[in-house]
Amino acid sequence: MDVAFDPRCRRCPRLAAHLDTVRRAHPDYHCAPVAPFGDPRARLLVVGLAPGMHGANASGRPFTGDYAGILLYATLHRFGFADRPVSEHAGDGLRLFDARITNAVKCLPPQNKPTGAEVRACNGYLAAELAALPEGGWVLALGRVAHEAVLRACGERPSRFPFAHGGEHELPGGRHLIDSYHCSRYNTQTKRLTEAMFHAVFARIRQCLE
Repeated sequence: MDVAFDPRCRRCPRLAAHLDTVRRAHPDYHCAPVAPFGDPRARLLVVGLAPGMHGANASGRPFTGDYAGILLYATLHRFGFADRPVSEHAGDGLRLFDARITNAVKCLPPQNKPTGAEVRACNGYLAAELAALPEGGWVLALGRVAHEAVLRACGERPSRFPFAHGGEHELPGGRHLIDSYHCSRYNTQTKRLTEAMFHAVFARIRQCLE
């Protein structure tokens, strides 16, 4: 696999069947692999887990339409990576600057839980995205699954790079990985991830890019 995205991908039978079922219930939803969004020459690649049922799976844009996107897009705007703080829908004209957003798994998984095999099946797409990241670029992994997917896509063993909020790791090609807890509703409402914690990660990225 040498392409960063395939809008017709159906290589995971469980995910393909799930999308077919959801499409029948919600014919106006995107219900297909969700493409990366943002600047193709970006030095920051944000990697989430997978499209949300009523978020990216509905809108067709990563982190758009669900709770997790509220903090993410507001923070991207705060640190100069977006031209507005709210992502309303895929056609709203929002622009990202020097940033790109993708997911470890491009299709909606049941209960938002992809299997290990599904993460691995999608890993080649992520590898192509990482290969396009320029030397000195940064990858922000939102959660442990994204963290491990990034490392596998780089040919590294996740066991050598433990996940920790704010943790930093050197990647091949002069790139850098930084971790954050996922900006999900559960994590933010339980205060596992606070706005200040998320801002600190982005402040570190911005500092290093400048």
